[in-house]
Amino acid sequence: MSVSLETFGVPQKKASDIEILKPLKNLITSRYQTAEQESYIGAINELAKLRTNAVAKNLECHESSLDVVYRYYDQIVALESKIPPSEIQIPFKWKDAFDKGSIFGGRISLTVSSLSYEKVCVLFNIAAMQSQVAAAKNADSEEEMKLSAKLFQSASGIFSHLKTVVYSALQQDPTPDLQPETLSALAALMLAQAQEVITVHAIRGRKKDAIIAKLCAQCEDMYGETLKLFQRESIKQLWDREWIPRISGKQSGYAGLAEYHQSRVCNSDKSVGEEIARLNKGLEMFKAAQARSGDLTMFADNLGRAKNCLDEAVKDNDFIYHERVPDVKSLSAIAKAALAKPTPLPEKFSTTFTDLFETLVPVSVQQALVAYDTRKQELVSSEIGHLRESTQLLNSILASLNLPAAIEDVGGEKVPQSLREKSSSVVELGGCEALQKMISELPDLLTRNKELLEECERSLKEEHESDSQLRTQFKERWTRTPSENLTTTFQTNAQKYRKVIDTAMSADTTIREKYESHKEGMELLSAGPENIAGALPSASSTTDGSDPAVVRLKKLMEDVETLKAERDAIECELKSATVDMKNVFLNALAQDGAINEQGMSAESLGRVFGPLQKQVKESIERQEELVKNIQEAHKDFSHAVSGAGGEREAMMKKLASAYDNFIELRSNLTEGTKFYNDLTQLLVNFQTKINDFCFARRTEKEELLRDLTQGLANQNLGSAPNPPAHHQESAGQAKSPPPRPPPPALNPYQGAPQMPQAPPAQAPPGQAPIPGAPPAAGAVPPHYGAPQNLPYPVNPTGMPTPQGYVYSSYPVYTPMPQGYNPYFQQQPGYATAPYPQQPYTAYPFPPQGQPPQQQHWPPQ
Repeated sequence: MSVSLETFGVPQKKASDIEILKPLKNLITSRYQTAEQESYIGAINELAKLRTNAVAKNLECHESSLDVVYRYYDQIVALESKIPPSEIQIPFKWKDAFDKGSIFGGRISLTVSSLSYEKVCVLFNIAAMQSQVAAAKNADSEEEMKLSAKLFQSASGIFSHLKTVVYSALQQDPTPDLQPETLSALAALMLAQAQEVITVHAIRGRKKDAIIAKLCAQCEDMYGETLKLFQRESIKQLWDREWIPRISGKQSGYAGLAEYHQSRVCNSDKSVGEEIARLNKGLEMFKAAQARSGDLTMFADNLGRAKNCLDEAVKDNDFIYHERVPDVKSLSAIAKAALAKPTPLPEKFSTTFTDLFETLVPVSVQQALVAYDTRKQELVSSEIGHLRESTQLLNSILASLNLPAAIEDVGGEKVPQSLREKSSSVVELGGCEALQKMISELPDLLTRNKELLEECERSLKEEHESDSQLRTQFKERWTRTPSENLTTTFQTNAQKYRKVIDTAMSADTTIREKYESHKEGMELLSAGPENIAGALPSASSTTDGSDPAVVRLKKLMEDVETLKAERDAIECELKSATVDMKNVFLNALAQDGAINEQGMSAESLGRVFGPLQKQVKESIERQEELVKNIQEAHKDFSHAVSGAGGEREAMMKKLASAYDNFIELRSNLTEGTKFYNDLTQLLVNFQTKINDFCFARRTEKEELLRDLTQGLANQNLGSAPNPPAHHQESAGQAKSPPPRPPPPALNPYQGAPQMPQAPPAQAPPGQAPIPGAPPAAGAVPPHYGAPQNLPYPVNPTGMPTPQGYVYSSYPVYTPMPQGYNPYFQQQPGYATAPYPQQPYTAYPFPPQGQPPQQQHWPPQ
């Protein structure tokens, strides 16, 4: 008993051609070093070609076309695991698969700036193309029928998977083809068609009637469930007109086939009464299939075979068996055999897939690396801060005691050697002139950063105002996500950068004040050792360099120099200590499937920096003992020295303090300049991200405006109301109104055509014209053709186009300048991180719980 096999293929979504090279290159440039960038540019070009081949071209309905789409989808999945989907701010636009548009143009579409949306749409197309390839297979080939069943089951699994992820990926209402109800219906249809292919294969393979009956019963059940889903009010208008009738016909037809083959089982068992009952039911179902589908050829061969079998069974029962024909409702239900099942989504669709971005680490590893670097930077800054704070305290104590100049100046005439060395050092470093130049450059650096940040804030403000104005104008029809829901992370980061700049401005002021307070001493040091001698007051002394107190202090001063040298070495080791945690985190992810960043970072930092932290602690403890000894030795020295000039000692203290502040200010200004330059680069990247976001939002705005205006232009404005009775002319004076000229061409940006109007009212003879009445026939009204009583605003946007946008990407955390930065010290010399470095997290899409950008189709 042959059965024809006719299955449906799902139409594919259509993608718009978009620019992906520039935003991806911008993203790579902002995230990776120059050496790494070059290796990824080629990969980005290959990805662009892959997308063009997979979604922009009309692929043939063949397995080779499937592999093209498979490879692009696998690449998206691989890239998504390494770069957060919302960081790629590309306005992906896809049209609804079932919407065919209208004579006025336009199709339901949605634009979302997220890689997750692209992945969902490509996956939908994979399932659609699988169904098309499966439906096109030759039903006479056993191998092709097996492949057809496999593809239908795979498509069913994909549609079922999409149903569970579409909202989390889009964070908004999708187009009708991606609605969960639509995907449920498609998944059921694919599974029913897979079961049908298996059933037809069994029938043509002449399997046992009992087995075929079970397969047909299951097929009827699946098509029944599919029919319920397809007939839902919310989606039944999507389908082609023949889909629901044919699904309904197949449900009845396979119910008839189940009864027919079960009747053959009854025939073998000599249960003639049940055989007749089932054949009658089968005939009823075959006729119902033809009536429901509107196709008299559907199951026509099966209907004829069943009639012949019924005639033969009735004849045998009348002449031989004389069995009672039971009511079909009293018969036992036919058992079912579900051989078709949805195929789970594979890890990789393509067997030839090669990751173009293989060297990029997964997002979880990136997060762990950022968190590790943050912990490391905090530790290094803290330890260096402790060392510098202790050194500054030591210098201030020595300066207050006029050491080491006091023990070098026991003669009271010459410039002490330590003071000469300090002066030479200041001269070598450029003196006050170099400091003044660095200080004078700070305002320019600051202004550049302030302007960048203000431009970022301006772009966000303009985008928000544009969205708010259009939302007020179009009200509930303006269906895209409000700007404030998408820019929370941007606004937070902008506030952080603003605080950083404000703190830096305060630090700049502190530096200028410190420079002015020590300027006189710094200028004297900058003049050179020869000029210091004339500025130092002379003094006499009764002690020479062989005095025990002087010898002891000299020994202690040597210990001070040794201590400072050790601290310089410790600081260098702290700054240069590095650990390659990338492989450590990758191995942990491969072995355990997760990364315990906190534990692994603590163990690594303790192993690498533990010994250095111990040295810092010991150095500070040694200083405490050293200062105690210096103070005691200085007391003995003060008793031993007589006749020392107070003015000379005060001057040397002033010069020693000026030197310490010169070195400190120079270090601060050097690091401050680097800080401003680093911040400039971060703000440039931040601006690029914001401008790319604004570009994507503008694209979405234009698409939504186009859809809205097309929808308004296509709507039926209705007929004009009947004119009031007092506008009618008196009997006998009524005149036919002159023919009206054709309405002006439809332009959604200039308004709708004029509404039909009632004939012009005319005043009775001898009376004044009726106030407010239109001109009499033949008169030309003023401004003829101008829009009147528009059903929508003349200017759909109502505001100028935002200026100046470029590509960028969405930030996940707020990067800040790295390394020790004096602009954020709580105390002089105590280094702290410029701002807590926040590791970016794999969100709940988009960052900080914000949804991605999108665009809706016109309201129905």
